[in-house]
Amino acid sequence: MGKKAEKTQNAVQTPPVGQPASGKVYVVGHKNPDTDSICSAIAYAALKHKITGNVYEARRAGQINEETSYVLKRFKTDPPSLLSNVKLQIKDIDIHKIEGVDPNVSIKEVWGKMGEHQVKTIPVVKDGELLGVITTGDIAMSYMDVHDNHILSEAKTQYRNILKTLNGTMLVGNEHGQFSKGKVTIGASSSDIMEEFIHKDDLVIVGNRYDAQACAVDIDAGCLVVCHGAEVPDELLKRAEEQSIVVIQTPYDTFTAVRLINQSIPVKYFMTKGPLTTFQMNDYVDDIKEVMTKKKYRDFPVLDRHGRFKGFISRRRFMNSSKKKVILVDHNEKSQAVDGIEEAEIVEIIDHHRLGNIETIGPVFFRNQPVGCTATIVFQMYEEADVKIPKKIAGLLCAAIISDTLLFRSPTCTPLDEKTARKLAKMAEIDLEEMAKEMFNAGSSLKGKSAEEICFQDFKQFTVNDTVFGVGQINSMNKEELEEIKETLSEHLPKVLAENKLHMIYFMLTDILDESTELLCCGTGARAHIADAFDIPENAEKIVLKGVVSRKKQLIPALVATLQQ
Repeated sequence: MGKKAEKTQNAVQTPPVGQPASGKVYVVGHKNPDTDSICSAIAYAALKHKITGNVYEARRAGQINEETSYVLKRFKTDPPSLLSNVKLQIKDIDIHKIEGVDPNVSIKEVWGKMGEHQVKTIPVVKDGELLGVITTGDIAMSYMDVHDNHILSEAKTQYRNILKTLNGTMLVGNEHGQFSKGKVTIGASSSDIMEEFIHKDDLVIVGNRYDAQACAVDIDAGCLVVCHGAEVPDELLKRAEEQSIVVIQTPYDTFTAVRLINQSIPVKYFMTKGPLTTFQMNDYVDDIKEVMTKKKYRDFPVLDRHGRFKGFISRRRFMNSSKKKVILVDHNEKSQAVDGIEEAEIVEIIDHHRLGNIETIGPVFFRNQPVGCTATIVFQMYEEADVKIPKKIAGLLCAAIISDTLLFRSPTCTPLDEKTARKLAKMAEIDLEEMAKEMFNAGSSLKGKSAEEICFQDFKQFTVNDTVFGVGQINSMNKEELEEIKETLSEHLPKVLAENKLHMIYFMLTDILDESTELLCCGTGARAHIADAFDIPENAEKIVLKGVVSRKKQLIPALVATLQQ
């Protein structure tokens, strides 16, 4: 390889300014995509992945037309997924994923989990459903504001929680049972005094004094917590079992046991139940800004479309979120770009049209060449990067050139387009004439299509000064079919004009074999502007533009020049 080729290759392989070192980048064409925008997106995404190793995903910004569907099926390629807009969504942000806790888990266990994961909020989840959240503030409140000695029973605390909290051993009873009646009290007084304030079903914390243990059993307490690991006589344990009294032994002293026991309360008792402020994975970041500003929470739960908890989004993660990254192919006008493009980060533009009004945050890699098809540029970039073009990709790129140049009949076609198409045809092992005929027949077929579908099959919107207009086009080798399309669209265009808030609409019915276009006009001044642009009588029965087959190179430049006068 010579020095010149080596330099070009290195330049292509180095990621251009603004391109991320990692993360997904969408490669997408214009709305109402044609064969070039779809095939070039697929081919360029494959090239970028090959030379960088990063994830580049081809997408479409609209419905694929019949011609493109035929091409994709012919070369056994799945259509790119729809990218309806590129506004940032919650699913694009690095949400904090943390496993939820069961509502019956103890406060102590949750506190340990918070310390382990260094978080201040934990989701409370049952079978994937978010029941509430527990925060460090909630736990603090459980210590500072709880003065009721019935709280353990009101919370229906499982004995399993008490065992874990007090590092205890179950001497009598079932750990899956609940302490659901009575209060918590300390059996440190004499039997006479204990009988005054201890009642049936209470939880009594006692030490190694037999008289206190026996008194609690006599009163028919619900649970005995024996501190200091003290022994309980067998006859007392037997009586406790007969009376269904739970007996738990803990190594802790009485003060520690009393201090810790409230930590065994299930988290569901103190959690914030709601209504919670939650977001969906598909919510747009721009839409949740105001909610996050008004609600002074640290973390907001995020749910999937089935209502299952997925994680938390915090203000910090929200502020650090990065925009979706996009490469635009076959267009550089905002009106033709995927919705929300102003909120995305454009990292590259590969195009062959006039310069439009796309604005970028910083400098981007912009390759624009005066050729008939974006696929021709993509082919060049494969060669410059010294990347072998797979047979399938060669077929797609060749089909794109056939489509955009009307098999070299369009004035937009350059010698480079034709040379490139013939090279690609050999790689893909296809006959150019046969391929073109099949593609154009598929593209002009009216079978099963509504007027709306026909109108927007290949439709682009433009803005000149304050005038917004749209131009559609259908190419066909069949004159009768073009007449049918004319009849279908003539009544439909005024509706399209009103619904899309356009000033004018033009529709090109292009006869490929005759190399001419009959132009349908709709909107105030539409016919007059065309008459001025092509120097034809305004009152002509129909407008037939001989030799005009290209929207980009023939119709639009003439129309724009007239509108700018």
